[in-house]
Amino acid sequence: MNQDPTLSVSSMADPDAVEGGALTATGFRAEDAFLGVHSSVTGNRWVSRKASDEVATEIASRTGLPAPVARVLASRSVDPERVQHFLEPRLRDVLPDPSHLLDMDTAIERTMAAILTEESVALFADFDVDGATSSALVRRFFRALGQEVRCYIPDRHKEGYGPKVESMRQLALDGANLIITLDCGVMANDAVEAANAAGAEVIVLDHHMAPEVLPPAVAVVNPNRLDDPSEHGSIAACGLTFLFLVAVNRALREMNFYEDRGITPPDLMGMLDVVAMGTVCDVVPLLGLNRVYVSQGLKILERWANPGMKALREITGRNGLLTPEVFGFDLGPRINAGSRMGESWIGSDLLSTDDPERAKELAQRLDDLNVERRAVEAEVMKQAKRAALENRAVVPPILIAGGEGWHPGVIGVVAGRLKGNHRRPAIVVSFEDGIGKGSGRSIPGINLGGLILEARERGLLLEGGGHAMAAGLAVSEEKWPEFVAFMEAEIAVRLAQAPDPDVMEFDVAMTPAAVTFETVQVFKGMEPFGQGNPRPRVALTRPRVANATIVGEKHVAVQLEGSDGARVRSIAFRAFETPLGNALLHRSDRPLHVAGHLALDEYRGGRNVQMIIEDAAEVPA
Repeated sequence: MNQDPTLSVSSMADPDAVEGGALTATGFRAEDAFLGVHSSVTGNRWVSRKASDEVATEIASRTGLPAPVARVLASRSVDPERVQHFLEPRLRDVLPDPSHLLDMDTAIERTMAAILTEESVALFADFDVDGATSSALVRRFFRALGQEVRCYIPDRHKEGYGPKVESMRQLALDGANLIITLDCGVMANDAVEAANAAGAEVIVLDHHMAPEVLPPAVAVVNPNRLDDPSEHGSIAACGLTFLFLVAVNRALREMNFYEDRGITPPDLMGMLDVVAMGTVCDVVPLLGLNRVYVSQGLKILERWANPGMKALREITGRNGLLTPEVFGFDLGPRINAGSRMGESWIGSDLLSTDDPERAKELAQRLDDLNVERRAVEAEVMKQAKRAALENRAVVPPILIAGGEGWHPGVIGVVAGRLKGNHRRPAIVVSFEDGIGKGSGRSIPGINLGGLILEARERGLLLEGGGHAMAAGLAVSEEKWPEFVAFMEAEIAVRLAQAPDPDVMEFDVAMTPAAVTFETVQVFKGMEPFGQGNPRPRVALTRPRVANATIVGEKHVAVQLEGSDGARVRSIAFRAFETPLGNALLHRSDRPLHVAGHLALDEYRGGRNVQMIIEDAAEVPA
């Protein structure tokens, strides 16, 4: 494919910008602005995503890909020699040897012993989607071997996050010889010790930030151990669990386990839809191994062979293209609804069942709980917003809200909404009997899990942990003011070094004439998009807005016309009576710069290109 000379791939900084300014965390001087836009109609400063022009040029030269595609690939740090692997991801190209992880071989050895002697194995899994998918993977694998494992998922409200002494001791007393913790356990030293004392050995499979002193388990497999140099610290627990099962499967094959017992090996590739769901819902970067997990998992999902997935999809009543949003917005929230509303076990049972009728029953229950969750969430959101911003002249560096009796099942969602609405990290805590249990969500550049761990080590928290973008905690009322002060002070310092929340990053500038079906099709080949691999954002330079109309209730549809007459059909969703909608609807003949992403509109078999508009800006004089 030849490059189109009408394309522009420069950083498009303001040509009048002063040289030598201080660099921001995004890699741009404060004076820099993409297309010279310092403030768009929605108040954003536009900047170019950091990318090597040399690498982009080399990618275009080697592959013949259009210049904008080459620049997007360069901004994702794709090596020119690995472009084809990125555009056509295959698991075999990126799947690491599980044994590279510390303690993995020890974990496999102990698990093999349990399988061969048919010991009683129990799982202790977290109550979120990552935990539910991780436990479903292990349950399905063992069932294929003809063995069942008990799965214990704690009550989010009564027990909180992670293994507790009593629950782990009880699993051992109930006969479990081996307990495998999934998406939790790396900080559960006392609970693991209690299980050991009661006669059970423990394997920890976790991906959360680890303390210096690890629990006394047979094996602690965690790419984020301080002493583990693994390059796969960004995988979710379900991705780690998949590697664990790959290693178990390899060991069983090497000893001819399946042939000797006449057993059909578990279909690990067929479980990638479950891995993909957990990966997307845990909001880990969709790059490298994670990206392939999701890409391949979406292909598996097309079969709808997992009865739980199929039942959950049917109950949403939605069809259409299968993208990561199916997990993030349709299926995942319903899986989470079970634990949020007091029935933590349903998600794991749904994803591991082989009975279609049972799956329908569980899916319906989750959907009912999700409706209930939304109503509760709306009320807590109203109160949390008031608590976080009350008597504040400006938005604080971190939004922290605490309230008596708030439903603990929705505080994580509320924290996420506060973060999204105000572009600040957020923590929401529900207090009961002097103890607050909370959940936090962060923004790029602020490692919330690390700060929570530091607060715990300072004695400000009873419990706490997580990863960069999300964390959980428990705090006493006495320590609450000190904890809030600590977090605000620390976040304020880090915000000064973090990416500007009012910045909109761009991959490339294009003219309307350059927007072709072929180019957009290659953009589509960069899917799946998500955290760490954002959908390419483009700016159409200086188009005139033609035929602006209101469609539906709040959408604004326009034609963006270049100086040569080339047009791009475009739409701004929910933009009516917003600054963006007004800029599009009440436009004179003066051109705008228009921001958004390009998509293929294949409705009724068509091959049309459209722009989904996100922002617009006056053309600087």
